[in-house]
Amino acid sequence: MDIGSKLKHLRKAKGLTASELAEKVNITREHLSAVENNIKPISLTTLEKICEALGMTLSEFFCEGDFKLSPEYREILQNLKILSPEQLRALNEFLKTLK
Repeated sequence: MDIGSKLKHLRKAKGLTASELAEKVNITREHLSAVENNIKPISLTTLEKICEALGMTLSEFFCEGDFKLSPEYREILQNLKILSPEQLRALNEFLKTLK
């Protein structure tokens, strides 16, 4: 599926109109429509904003299949981002003990 079609599919799955999503990411409805219909390319910055508005990451957007992170996993990943390398190593060692 191309980027535009995928955006349209995800937007509709979230129950958002083109106008609502465009407003959330500060672009015009016409621009969003042109992107969804593959008339205009999309910038990475705009795609990041759209993904955020849809509650997903760029990685999730580009991942093939129906791979979705639960809210719990998403929270864990957000918390991991702020840890130092030493803290990550210590956490990893702790997690190994839970197996």
